[in-house]
Amino acid sequence: MMQEEELPRREREKLRQRREMFDAALKLFSEKGFHNVSMHEIAKNAEFAIGTLYKFFKNKEELYKALVIENSDRFHQALTKAVEETDDEIEKLRNYVRTKSAVFMDNISVIRLYFAETRGASFNIKAGLDNEIRERYEKFIYTLASIFESGIEKKLFQNIAAPYHLAVALDGLCNAFLALWLESPEKHPYPADPDVILNILFKGLIAL
Repeated sequence: MMQEEELPRREREKLRQRREMFDAALKLFSEKGFHNVSMHEIAKNAEFAIGTLYKFFKNKEELYKALVIENSDRFHQALTKAVEETDDEIEKLRNYVRTKSAVFMDNISVIRLYFAETRGASFNIKAGLDNEIRERYEKFIYTLASIFESGIEKKLFQNIAAPYHLAVALDGLCNAFLALWLESPEKHPYPADPDVILNILFKGLIAL
């Protein structure tokens, strides 16, 4: 795949303009919601003529969809890369917990928008995002499930639940801790040690 610096100057400029449009749209959508933002407002905040914005996106729906999908893909690529960096299943899960928090904390505006979509925002069905976001989410959950499956086969993990359900459980635990952090970072700091979260699964609750 060609790197951005290898592209012709005109193409690099188009990519730069697209990023600036996305940055302005993201800020407005995350603060005001989809329905309360206009294309004119996005163009003004991005410091582009409205006609330039329409050269890239035919309407607000198309811009919004492209913004959410692009960031969703970026997040899932980062998480997939993190779990592929080692062959050790436990380290894969630790990398996932660490990377999820890093991605989350570095992209708060995007995460607010993503949470709105995955929680069923009123606009997502109209934009056709519901299925597209879910497909991306499901693809990564199966990647996470494959780690549990491999760990069970190697006798690292007990076979107490389906690998898919274990993946959903871990993802849900991370989301819960991150949601608490987002609400009150000082009161609910996200654990620096991934095992704080993983041990809820690894060690369980009942004292034997």
